[in-house]
Amino acid sequence: MKRSLLAVAMLMASLGVQAQGNNSGMGGEQDNYKSLAERVLNLEKSNNKFNVYFNYTAAAQASDEQGPWQSRIAAKELRFEIMGHLTDRISYRFRHRLNKSNAAMSGDNFAKATDMMFVGYKINDQVEVAGGKVSQVWGGFEYDENPMFIYQYSDFCEYLEIFFGGAYVTYKPVPSQEFVLEVTHTDNGSMNDYYGCKPVAVSEKHETKQLEQSRHPFTYIFNWNGNFVGNKLQTRWSAGLQTQARGTYSKVLMCGQQLNLPRLQWYFDYMERWDDVDRLGYPSKELHAGNMLHLCADEPASIGDASDDTGKYFTDTHFRSLVTKARWTLSPKWKLMLKGMYDIASVRKVEEYKNYRKALGFIGSLEFYPDRTQDFRLYLAYLGRHYDYSKRCGLPERNTTRIELGMMYRMKCY
Repeated sequence: MKRSLLAVAMLMASLGVQAQGNNSGMGGEQDNYKSLAERVLNLEKSNNKFNVYFNYTAAAQASDEQGPWQSRIAAKELRFEIMGHLTDRISYRFRHRLNKSNAAMSGDNFAKATDMMFVGYKINDQVEVAGGKVSQVWGGFEYDENPMFIYQYSDFCEYLEIFFGGAYVTYKPVPSQEFVLEVTHTDNGSMNDYYGCKPVAVSEKHETKQLEQSRHPFTYIFNWNGNFVGNKLQTRWSAGLQTQARGTYSKVLMCGQQLNLPRLQWYFDYMERWDDVDRLGYPSKELHAGNMLHLCADEPASIGDASDDTGKYFTDTHFRSLVTKARWTLSPKWKLMLKGMYDIASVRKVEEYKNYRKALGFIGSLEFYPDRTQDFRLYLAYLGRHYDYSKRCGLPERNTTRIELGMMYRMKCY
């Protein structure tokens, strides 16, 4: 009796918190780890209807990323997740960040903290549909990885927002090939929530245009996931069109391929993005888009002053990223991870800002798994980045370093 009451208390405590989630590698895959309920309470699971996880990463860090060397101990990821298959046809998933705002956004009425809350229905062995708040199904293996296992994203993925209200349909003509068509909202809130009050686009001719809210702010993505040679070679490719403001769009291509061997997993991602208006935002902030303006005496007051670049964004920005990562199993309890990243940012039609920023990153980590019955690891990691700015843009190059000693635990509660 006491054991049963303790089990109910654990589950109710879990439900009272909130969650995190995945695409296929982002934590949504099934696993064979024993849950705490099985280990502590000897509760045996007879089905897959209810699964509860905590996703937690914390580390002691020493870094010069914000200037002089500083150190801290902090939680990097803290998410709660519930998912399962209620029947052979109906599935669900809920993932929520515990260290993010719970305020509902004006666009989809979900909180930013909620990564996913969707229900799926399997029509037959080949077709499945799902809707709610979902993860955009972009390609690439860095993008698809559970964020709790990411030491540092590339610039390309770091600035992406990917969880929105939407729906998708999945088609599997054969078990090894999957095609996904997805439509999501572009923003969680209004355009002004992303670009500021009365945002302005600044062209290469120093002309300004007030951005207007799109009447149909949607993102359309086509995704292909392939498995070949007995899952030894895997692909995640996607192409998409994203509505920004009225009459402006982003075009995105993301292609990832992975070699999956028993003791080595290695992937290579290629990602490219063309924005009519700077969606990721950092070129406009680094290069001060407002300084491009040559204001006229009769210019509307809402545009502001040339020295104030708030709410002003470049047109025709371009981003390209190459990411590679390898993990070797040195022994049952030890793994070595190496990752390289190369990002290029450009304002295509402004001559002095073409390919103005090149960021090269390197990460090395030694991971120790003390208990192979749990998805738990301790790690020591080095993260180095070099930012090379073109002479024409006038920004100085810089280097950053971060050292981490931490732990990652995808805790299976039930």
